[in-house]
Amino acid sequence: MRAEYREEPCRTALNKVTGMSFKWSLNPYTGCVHRCTFCFVRAFEKRADRPFDDRYGTSIRVKTNLVEVLRRELARPRWAHEQVVIGTATDPYQPAEGRYRLTRRSIEALAEVRNPLSIITRGPLIVRDVDVLVAAARRAAASVTFSVPTLDPEILARTEPGTAPPRQRLRAMSTLVDAGIEASVGMAPILPGISDDPRLLADVVKAARDAGATAIWTNVLYLRPGTREHFLDHLAKDWPELLPRYEQLYRDRAYVAKADAEPIRREVAELRQRFEIGDRRRVRLLPVADAPVPPGAEQLVLEDAGLGDDRGSEVARSA
Repeated sequence: MRAEYREEPCRTALNKVTGMSFKWSLNPYTGCVHRCTFCFVRAFEKRADRPFDDRYGTSIRVKTNLVEVLRRELARPRWAHEQVVIGTATDPYQPAEGRYRLTRRSIEALAEVRNPLSIITRGPLIVRDVDVLVAAARRAAASVTFSVPTLDPEILARTEPGTAPPRQRLRAMSTLVDAGIEASVGMAPILPGISDDPRLLADVVKAARDAGATAIWTNVLYLRPGTREHFLDHLAKDWPELLPRYEQLYRDRAYVAKADAEPIRREVAELRQRFEIGDRRRVRLLPVADAPVPPGAEQLVLEDAGLGDDRGSEVARSA
């Protein structure tokens, strides 16, 4: 299904977020060609009286003036340089980014004013922007989370029809980690009775470890109105035997009960310990007071992760 791209200006770039660990988000596009059946954004689309069914993802709004608006907002005296998370309601590295480069230019704008940033993506295209991510990480905290809930090809084909294969995402993560960028894996959403098999969870954690993930976190599917109807409709076609279970799990609620979610979180926590997930970067980029702005800058700040406490924190700068 081919997407239509609508080039439209935006009035604001930064969005205030409540109820999360961060306060600001940035989404260069509205809509997403990945068309994941479980996408929580469908709930927002329903509230806005926009299509949330199979039509979602067929029309993508490109915020053509996003970067200019972002620069104005970052220049306001009251802006407190709080962390900005890119990609909370769309994938900032979906195919449109290859042409429009809004995410890349947004990273540059945030780096110029030393603003902390984080990115959430399923898109391997992010490797194109290693240079600006390195420059950003040298001026303020910068990190990337790759969404990889499962490696199972059948589950992916049915639930993430428009995404890149997960091992491509992990290879992209490895490239970022090798460059010194903090990059983790988000195993979300986990689908009860589908992707929560301990063997499937172990496959993801092991592959993430092999790719150098600095951390792993997980979350279980939640279904708000809009997402709920669409996901259950696809579930009835793809896994009809599970429909009664889901109707029970999500009866009168968007989240599964704690008793149903905790075993999954506990399993991932145990796998994280078994596979020794942690920050093992040989090169760690750290902000430097006099770091230059230009993208692709070669200057690095290296922290030797292998040094013991008795040798102190040795930091080497090379220009």
